Amino acid sequence: MAEIVIVPDAADAGALVADEIVRIVRANPETVLGLATGSTPLPVYEALRPRIAGVDVSRVRGFALDEYVGIDPAHPESYRSVITREVVEPLGLDPARIRVPNGSLEGIEHAGADYEAAIETAGGVDLQILGIGTDGHIGFNEPGSSFASLTRVKTLTAQTREDNARFFPSIDDVPMHCITQGLGTILRARHLVLLAFGEGKAAAVAGAVEGPLSASVPGSAIQLHPHATVVVDEAAASRLAHADYYRYTFANKPEWQGL
Repeated sequence: MAEIVIVPDAADAGALVADEIVRIVRANPETVLGLATGSTPLPVYEALRPRIAGVDVSRVRGFALDEYVGIDPAHPESYRSVITREVVEPLGLDPARIRVPNGSLEGIEHAGADYEAAIETAGGVDLQILGIGTDGHIGFNEPGSSFASLTRVKTLTAQTREDNARFFPSIDDVPMHCITQGLGTILRARHLVLLAFGEGKAAAVAGAVEGPLSASVPGSAIQLHPHATVVVDEAAASRLAHADYYRYTFANKPEWQGL
């Protein structure tokens, strides 16, 4: 099963994961990171800024989880823009080494296969950052997604479009489609780090880590991974049946094992 780490708050989670990222980049300057967008990973990126100073990141590569289809890459809410604004520029990464799925309508038929090939050429993702939706989705893999799915175009649910409407002038401006890494793609990363904060994520977290494997809860796919770490605050951990056990095991974990 995944390792569950319960911390007091999002800032502590960000610091914990940032320390692990710095550790692996120091050990391997050509580390490949899987980058998530949204509010959940922001504490990690914020904690990385002072920690990564002085570390050679010139050869670090990154792959974003997803992108809207048909959106101008220069649009402030395209995930290309978000990754550039929140990760690439603050951390001093090389923009040419950071990939985002191509959501252009031209060539969209093979954009998924192209992205899969790019990840494979890079040697695969070393550490994939993930968030989880209230319905258990990861990336844009909505309930019903196959555990074997690869990068592909998906239709966003009405709920997801409503959730994302706050970033756009109106819900009518939220794209109807996206291109997202599939669950099968995500599971190929060498280390998965899923973060969740707040009471609103508690049911999704419990379902993903303690519930049955189910396409109805895409996040439960992490149970299939040999090295998955779930970092949650107390509120997001509030529905976990074995929270005391998770606290005990992490408190007694050998330091050499890392995150």
